[in-house]
This record gives sequence, structure tokens and C-alpha cells, in this order.
Amino acid sequence: MNFVEPIRDEGQIEEMKRLLLQQSVRNYFLFVMGINTGLRISDLLPRTVREVKGKSHLLIIEKKTGKRKKFKLNADLRDEISEYTTSKRFDDYLFSSTKNPSPITRVRAYQIINGAGRKLGLTEIGTHTLRKTFGYHFYQRTKDIATLQMIFNHSHPSITLRYIGITQDIIDEAIDRFSL
Repeated sequence: MNFVEPIRDEGQIEEMKRLLLQQSVRNYFLFVMGINTGLRISDLLPRTVREVKGKSHLLIIEKKTGKRKKFKLNADLRDEISEYTTSKRFDDYLFSSTKNPSPITRVRAYQIINGAGRKLGLTEIGTHTLRKTFGYHFYQRTKDIATLQMIFNHSHPSITLRYIGITQDIIDEAIDRFSL
């Protein structure tokens, strides 16, 4: 598995949104939903309009862990959902394939995210970047590692910090300040 990083720079996040929106509203919404929920791609792709339209929370059973998860949809994301689902039916998948009625595959989601990222010069990018980007910015704004650890269902804060790239940032910063 390739090692992917969060998108740390908010300007690059906005560039990704613009680029993906030029491709399609679906690709843009995949990115926006991913960076605002921190869900794994396996938990994002099978979601339907019914599960999110007009809702304050997303209720799922995580594919990887089998655990129930209730996730609050923030106000901006609820607005994005409302706009995105306006012309969709309740049974429609949020991320429908253009070739068949199923959701896009993990491979297609990777191609979308990685392709857009590469166009912007981002190299360590994949579908997991969405989850890590959520975690990185959640931590940067709140400094609440305990809540983020619960959101990600990690067993220890150090795992969460390493996962979102904070540990590496701290090491890099320390080395930048060190010289003999």
C-alpha cells in the first residue's frame, strides 16, 4: 500500500475542489464529503441519497470494523448535500458510476483523487488522503486529539498523531531548528 499524506495546505484543498468540480459535480462532492467526514472510502462509496438528504447525522456500520458509527454532518456539508441531491432520487447512490447504476469502485475513486492531486503537484495522494486531511485539519483547529482518536476509533493518541502526519511534522520542525 502506498503511503499517503493529508493535504495540509488549505489553498491546495481549494485548488482540488476547483479542479474536481471542473471534472464533475460527483467528483467534487466525493472530495468534499470525504474531507468533511473522515470516513474511509469503503464507507463513503455505498452511501445513498436517502441516508444523507435532510439528515443531521450519517448512520453507518463501518465496513472495516463492523462497528456502528453515528457521524454529525456539519452545516456546510449539509448545504453541499442539499444542493448535490436536489435532482437525485432517494435510492440513487451518491457516487454513481456513469457506466452502470452501481457506485464507483475504490479503484475509480483512487484514480479521481490521485489524478487531480497529481495535476496540482501532490504526489502522496490517494483515497485515504481524504480521511487524513479531515483528521489533520480537525486537530489543527481543535488540538483535541482525544475526540479525533474516538472519531477514528484508534487505540492510542500517538497512533492518531502519526496517522494524520502530526508526528512527522513535529520531527521535521525539530530537525529544521537543529544544527551543529
